[in-house]
Amino acid sequence: MKHTGILTACTAAIALTACEKELDFRYTPIAPLTVIEAELTPSGAKVAVSLTTPMDEPMDRTLLTDATVTLLDLTDGTECTLTPDTDGLYTSATPGITGHDYTLTVERRGQQYTANATMYPPTEITDMEFSWIRMPYDHVAVLQCQYRDLAADGIRCYWVKIYRNGKIYCWAEQDNRIAHNGICTYTTMTTRKDTDKEDDDEILYDGDKITCTVCPVSQAMHNYLEALQNNSNGPALFAGDRCLGYFIATSPVSASVIFRPDDLPLQE
Repeated sequence: MKHTGILTACTAAIALTACEKELDFRYTPIAPLTVIEAELTPSGAKVAVSLTTPMDEPMDRTLLTDATVTLLDLTDGTECTLTPDTDGLYTSATPGITGHDYTLTVERRGQQYTANATMYPPTEITDMEFSWIRMPYDHVAVLQCQYRDLAADGIRCYWVKIYRNGKIYCWAEQDNRIAHNGICTYTTMTTRKDTDKEDDDEILYDGDKITCTVCPVSQAMHNYLEALQNNSNGPALFAGDRCLGYFIATSPVSASVIFRPDDLPLQE
């Protein structure tokens, strides 16, 4: 099965009879699973509910709007019900409060899914810039984003997302073991200088707006994202009936830069 967003799920049985024979891949179909992608921020809550898609069918990006979605603030006892908007997202304008604990509950067709999260404070992006590096095959534009580590001690985790003109370009999970003097650095290679040799998904053009968003997240969410990067569904973050997805309560911060390839310095 498959679904939208950053999540994937499939069940496969591989029959190996002898090393000189062809591999026979057989996919065992299972009933679609509910997928919940939920985020609470100081701007409010957004929850997407969908279903996985069987591997042999076209991707179904339809969001479900027949669920009951509630958000309980465990710290002050207030509860709100989220309602679907015109895009199919369940939303609430009630802001998340730093330090408060929350429970998200989704009920649909007799099944219930719950997840807990603590609202994290924002970090601060201190620098964001591009430069060219010389590779054997071409020059490559490297993006570097630096942000402050929030932890006085212990492990603190972050979800870094890069957007190109408002659409997701790449993302990564990090923790503060990479920090130096209290600053974490995210670095990624992007477009080649010779765009004719580049994949369309990687090309950056002069004038593209590149935005870096940093979200502090829990260790469990970090482990979940790390598993996704390795083509696994990761640990279950919801209790109750089986589903896929995540619930985070975080304070995203963003910074943007306009890509100007002719103005980039060359790292020697």
